[in-house]
Amino acid sequence: MIIEKIRQIWKIRDLRNSILFLLAMLVLFRVASHVPVPGVDLAALKDFFDSNDVLGLISVFSGGSMATFSIVALGVGPYITASIIFQLLAMVVPRLEEIQKDGPSGQARISQWTRMLTVPLAALQAYSMIHLLRSSGRQIIGDLSVLDYVTTIMVMTAGTVFIMWIGELITERKIGNGISILIFANIVDRIPQAIQQAIVSFEPSQIIIWAAFLAIAVITVASVVFVSEGQRNLPVVYARRLRGGQSFGGVETHLPLRVNMAGVIPIIFAISIVLLPPMVAQFFVGAKSAWVASTAEWIIAVSQNQWLYGLTYFVLVFAFTYFYTAVVFHPDRVAENLQKQGGFIPGIRPGQPTVEHIQRTVNRIMPFGAAFLATVAVLPLALQGFTDTQFLVIGGTGLLIVVSVVIEMVNQIKAQLVMREYDSV
Repeated sequence: MIIEKIRQIWKIRDLRNSILFLLAMLVLFRVASHVPVPGVDLAALKDFFDSNDVLGLISVFSGGSMATFSIVALGVGPYITASIIFQLLAMVVPRLEEIQKDGPSGQARISQWTRMLTVPLAALQAYSMIHLLRSSGRQIIGDLSVLDYVTTIMVMTAGTVFIMWIGELITERKIGNGISILIFANIVDRIPQAIQQAIVSFEPSQIIIWAAFLAIAVITVASVVFVSEGQRNLPVVYARRLRGGQSFGGVETHLPLRVNMAGVIPIIFAISIVLLPPMVAQFFVGAKSAWVASTAEWIIAVSQNQWLYGLTYFVLVFAFTYFYTAVVFHPDRVAENLQKQGGFIPGIRPGQPTVEHIQRTVNRIMPFGAAFLATVAVLPLALQGFTDTQFLVIGGTGLLIVVSVVIEMVNQIKAQLVMREYDSV
């Protein structure tokens, strides 16, 4: 069955070209991630990241390109930050909300502004990264002239714009979200290295720990697939209408409401927020003011408290699931579209009662989806509290993202196959 599907995909020229294009872009992206910025001591840089849990976790989501200080070391972080900013602004600025509702043209304007905001954010993050490495007390980066400083910032900013462009090109092919796929590629690229390290450091006394990790991995994959595909079907009936002597409508169908509408985006948002305070505090550890330096050290120490970190991570994932669902799903628009098409939910009046019924249903299923996503995200963290194995944290969060992205890609490819089957009929 799987081989037949692969043959079917390969026979469709457009779909085959899209997949080949995706593979070519991923190869180009991974090649760029191994091109280091000149003037960096890579050995000292690697030791610095290995000795800092916060920076180590950030490096995971850059595919290790930050630990090698490559030209794309910033990854898609600035673009994600810009997207979060505009999504927050759209909820508090009425004008932006109107533009967002203005169909494809409004979405295009928001996307353009997001790209424009990404550039200064990337430049600021590049400057911060260089300053952090120079103030680390290690000879990672030598003395830089003003021209060298500006050139390095421009190169790293251009790298972020480059992979942002690659991500949007992939998204246009409609076989998955380009930004999510790039993060997926970053994580998968580290799997062989992680397995090698696990084999080298394996001890017979740790067999229970690794068995527990494998069990969590299997449970995570099965649970993510189950919940991602889970949905609540609201019955919908389309009224029968007569046009030109012909009868239309009278169809009974359903409105699918997914248990987890937000996908993996809340995980990415939560990681970006939870790592921000310790990341900023790194710059002030060596401050001349005693209270500033002590505050920065306290923030870093608190962030390394595994249980507090896990609790904050859980709350942020849970909250961002609600937030992102509110951004992408609008019951009023769904109810309006149903009414325009002559559809209605049995026993529920069209208009505001339908909106309230849909919202009430979403409110009932969303807590489970949010709690599931947050629990899976912090489960490896809890296990690390007993095993003191950092690999479990990286593997758990990465596994969640990988499985979700794969499911999204498979669903989009299936949708294209179904669409072409209807076109050929």
